[in-house]
Amino acid sequence: MAITVNQVADVMFKLVSDAQGKKKLKAMDLTKSVMQLYPEADKQICKDAIRQLMESGRCIYTYFGGSYVELPHKESAANE
Repeated sequence: MAITVNQVADVMFKLVSDAQGKKKLKAMDLTKSVMQLYPEADKQICKDAIRQLMESGRCIYTYFGGSYVELPHKESAANE
């Protein structure tokens, strides 16, 4: 059974959520983790899943000495 881009995106989102505040994950870290969990997944499907996460706003890229995938930060002013 082939894995879909949506399924890979959900797995990646969970990985990013679990690591939030503990470790910053790079796109390649996510790709390697997914390819270990699902041997049928390839780099292209992982790339498409990351693009889907970015375009949907579920995740964002941050830059701090490197490019990382993270959850969008909630601004403190938005809570008022």
